[in-house]
Amino acid sequence: MLRISLEQWRMFHAVVEFGGFNQASQGVHKSQSSIHNAVSKIEDSLGVKLFKIEGRKTVLTEAGQLMLQRANYLLEEARKIEAIGQTLSQGIETKLKIAVDEIFPRTLLYQILEKVSVQFPLLQIELIETILSGASELLSQDDVEIAISPISLGAGFSESLCYITFNAVASPTHPLHKLKRKLNLEDLKSYRQIVVRDSAQLNKDKKASEGWLEANQRWTVSHLQSSIDMICQGLGFAWLPVSLIEQQLKNKQLIPLKLNENRQRSTQLYLTYKDGDCLGPAARSFIAELRAQCLNLQNTKL
Repeated sequence: MLRISLEQWRMFHAVVEFGGFNQASQGVHKSQSSIHNAVSKIEDSLGVKLFKIEGRKTVLTEAGQLMLQRANYLLEEARKIEAIGQTLSQGIETKLKIAVDEIFPRTLLYQILEKVSVQFPLLQIELIETILSGASELLSQDDVEIAISPISLGAGFSESLCYITFNAVASPTHPLHKLKRKLNLEDLKSYRQIVVRDSAQLNKDKKASEGWLEANQRWTVSHLQSSIDMICQGLGFAWLPVSLIEQQLKNKQLIPLKLNENRQRSTQLYLTYKDGDCLGPAARSFIAELRAQCLNLQNTKL
């Protein structure tokens, strides 16, 4: 059984916070004797001296400084426990799992997550980054509550969010840039294409391979960042989301291929979830912020 109560630790913290016993008495609306008794109880139970008098000031001893660090942690955890209890009583979820396709603009995603976290500071967010049908699969298996995917969900709710623009690009040293004419798709087939693997785990034989031209050489990777790195090093070409390669385009690490057609591609992303009535306040807040940001993105492009 604990020898020191949470209230006694709170009185100890108050003396430090307000700068003395008299000030703490006024700050927490307790008698000065009750605060003295609480601190004395801690000192007697632990066999240490927490405070010393220097002139007119009450200051921490070395032992007091160490105990203050622990007491702060203890009191903060107690506050969190109370907040979680209030959250649960109000029906606010404590965890939100979201699957997001890697082509969704990252800066936009981070802004949305930060705004939701400000509203729900105790919310634990689990973000799963996926490729192609991966997000829809996770949603269908109830592994996430919300999915942002290029695959529209067969059952449940699917809403068009935005369109992601892709550019065909290669590094400045790539042989395709040295051809002195406009390129066609047959030209591309003679060179290595970097393709990103579908992250879905089920029905592996039916995985999507969107964008592959049946080039003579193909390297398949698991993440878009690997594809970007490889193409920057001149190891191949690919259609990549413009929002993810803005810096590389600006720095001339990547240059758009001069195709006579199909220079750009566009992929639609969907917001999907199974049952809106089962979503908690934090999930609803995420969806509302997601819609607003995607609308702003669309209006900016227009």
